[in-house]
Amino acid sequence: MFDLLLTMVERLGIIVMIAFILTRFKFFREMIYHDQLNRKQNVTAIIFFGFFGIIGTYSGLSLSTETLQFNRLPSDLSTDEAIANSRVIGVVLGGLLGGYKVGVGAGLIAGLHRITLGGFTGISCGLATILAGVIAGFFHKTNKHVKLRSAFLIGALAETLQMVVILLISRPFEQAVALVEMIGIPMIFANGVGSALFLLIIKSVFNEEEKAGAMQAQKTLRIADQTLAYLRNGLTTDSAGAVCHIIHNEIKSSAVAITNTTEILAHVGLGYDHHRAESPIQTKITIDAIKQDKIVVANQRSIHCRDERCPLGAAVIAPLKLRNKPIGTLKFYFRSEKEITNVVMELITGLSSMISNQLEISEADKAYQLAKETEIRALQAQISPHFLFNTLNTIVSLVRIDPAKARKLLVSLSHFLRQNLTVTTHTKIMLEQELRHVKAYLAIEEARFVDRLTIIYDIDDGAIHQSIPPLTLQPLVENAMKHGFKDKEENCLLNITIRKKKNITYISVKDNGKGMNKELANQLSQTPIQSEKGSGLAIYNVNRRLTMMFGEAAALKIASESDKGTDISFSIPYKVEEKNK
Repeated sequence: MFDLLLTMVERLGIIVMIAFILTRFKFFREMIYHDQLNRKQNVTAIIFFGFFGIIGTYSGLSLSTETLQFNRLPSDLSTDEAIANSRVIGVVLGGLLGGYKVGVGAGLIAGLHRITLGGFTGISCGLATILAGVIAGFFHKTNKHVKLRSAFLIGALAETLQMVVILLISRPFEQAVALVEMIGIPMIFANGVGSALFLLIIKSVFNEEEKAGAMQAQKTLRIADQTLAYLRNGLTTDSAGAVCHIIHNEIKSSAVAITNTTEILAHVGLGYDHHRAESPIQTKITIDAIKQDKIVVANQRSIHCRDERCPLGAAVIAPLKLRNKPIGTLKFYFRSEKEITNVVMELITGLSSMISNQLEISEADKAYQLAKETEIRALQAQISPHFLFNTLNTIVSLVRIDPAKARKLLVSLSHFLRQNLTVTTHTKIMLEQELRHVKAYLAIEEARFVDRLTIIYDIDDGAIHQSIPPLTLQPLVENAMKHGFKDKEENCLLNITIRKKKNITYISVKDNGKGMNKELANQLSQTPIQSEKGSGLAIYNVNRRLTMMFGEAAALKIASESDKGTDISFSIPYKVEEKNK
């Protein structure tokens, strides 16, 4: 009995080999990862596990119940012979992993084959094999939750059932009893261990692959997080250099390089001195990778450097695309082609796709920002026709009665119009320049209001060299004039404050006009408001540009009460600019 047990355990090496080979097959991977198999997958699994059971039969030992001698090739059995085998392992694993249909189908194939071999246990063993498939299918669960203990117990149970069937069906009964006494315990134990060992090999291989895949995914996400800030500026020498450094630190290749369609933008790692310029062959390979739009693997002969001491022996070149058009390549250099594994190729494929997507996002973001800037500049350039006509009418009326004042007003209008057009070409201007624009506007309004308007300037000369978005102050002043002083016949007071407070510049436009309720004041800078009196778009636009440039701390603060006036203020970090941006 002990010799038989030892021999059966030794032959479990076949099970290990088959289990490992199985993990290479696509159908088996699909069976592991899917709870339900389609028709084709079921048929494939049935045939495979059925033949796996047949292999288990042929890897067993034939035993004569008369001589008690073992024969290592179980074929053409006589009436007194039986087989000590591992047939049920394939059937049990088929049922556990593939379900009832696979278990029964594999059991039929392996069982019918066993019946054809003959021997006094042929029919009983064949039927027991089919029953093993039924039992395993009954215990089928989601593949990832089949436990090793369950596999051992079900394998042992199936073999125990076979011993019972042999005793019930096989005749003569004395030979059946003698056979079970000799092979029962070794086969029950060996087939239980074999089933568990088979499942252990499969789980180990897939767990390792999943672990490796998870690590690669984490690495890719880490690279994506670090490179995003640089690639927002597009593919430049600086951004390519930063990205190459990040990838080289994460991926243990010998070197990493990024090119555009004509030159190397960055090269980090070994061979830097050798790769400052590409050889003609390298250039051809790069162009081929771009044209073919696929990853190219180049050997040492293809990537040779100008210097024969170059330590790099192989490279993987992946195209970078923008709007499905190749714009460059991502290159990974290795000491030899042996270092380029399937995992490395998958990682490089993912990285090239990720960088291409980030460049797409960068272009989309640039287009979005350009559209917003165009929108803002269009708003900046807008001049109310009503304001312009009123101003011209005022100038016309002053030409005869006060020519000097008319000329002065005309100069103010000229300055105002010129400033409106000029600022559309700038993202920032000096606060001093913005203040001149406001004073030109208010000079026109003073002439129209005729002694009804009083303006107080509280200006800190140390703060007017601060830079701000153009047309930030003027819309706030215009809002006070158009809405705050509307229908106010006298004592219109406007207070403009610009003060430096520690590390900030504080700016306020305050009027004593009609004011507004608290709810409207809270909404005004957050979203355009459609009403008969106006949309509030100018205030909303100013607030948006301030927060985009300086952050939420620079948002407009609106304090207002009905019939008491409005105070709109904001604070920005104090920073002196020497010239316009």
